[in-house]
Amino acid sequence: MIKYLSYFLLLIIFQSCASQAKPILLDSVMETDVKENLAYYLYYPEDYQDEPDKKFPLLLFLHGGGESGDSLVTVKRNGPPKLIVQGKKFPFLILAPQNPYAKKWWNTRAVKQLLDSIVNDNRIDRNRIYLTGLSRGGGAAWELAVQYPETFAAMAVVCGMSPVPYASWINKKMPIWVFHGEKDKSIPIEESETMVAKLKEMGYDVTFTKYPNVGHNAWVKAYDTEELYEWFMDQELKK
Repeated sequence: MIKYLSYFLLLIIFQSCASQAKPILLDSVMETDVKENLAYYLYYPEDYQDEPDKKFPLLLFLHGGGESGDSLVTVKRNGPPKLIVQGKKFPFLILAPQNPYAKKWWNTRAVKQLLDSIVNDNRIDRNRIYLTGLSRGGGAAWELAVQYPETFAAMAVVCGMSPVPYASWINKKMPIWVFHGEKDKSIPIEESETMVAKLKEMGYDVTFTKYPNVGHNAWVKAYDTEELYEWFMDQELKK
């Protein structure tokens, strides 16, 4: 009898305490301080020093996941930096930062701050800033176009991916060129096909180049396309 009475009293006490418990909702603010160290290459065209009164276009290049880390030299493995090493000459400046995190996405805010600093410190035509990226850098290129729609005059994305709803946030006046390999197993071509279809449905100026029998390394063919750089040079920011 005493055992059951004790159990009954404990049950009453528990129910009484539970009935008094209330959720708490706090209003508060915390100021965050996030810093990023971005190593980068900056390429100058041959005539930059010879024409001190001229403003030049600039191409922002974002590499893929394989070049992330703390060894800047790996950025030269692909894309425009690789072509520069091979001796190719470009008519614009090229900014090629490195994502310091092997397993993280690009910090696009930090990239934009770096870009702004380079533009401010050099003779850059602000109406002719171009954007390109491959794989993970292609995804970051889509993100930058969404976050900063008044910055870029044209964008080329190689085997990148992006949420389709982003389409409506990109500057409708900015020409876009998308490249993708049809045999890509890392980022399926459907990622680009869906995004391109949505953009075209909404009236965007989009060119889509598909490479049959090419896997994830579509960037080899894409950045060897001389017409790509001519196309960039024909574009100016339309607000």
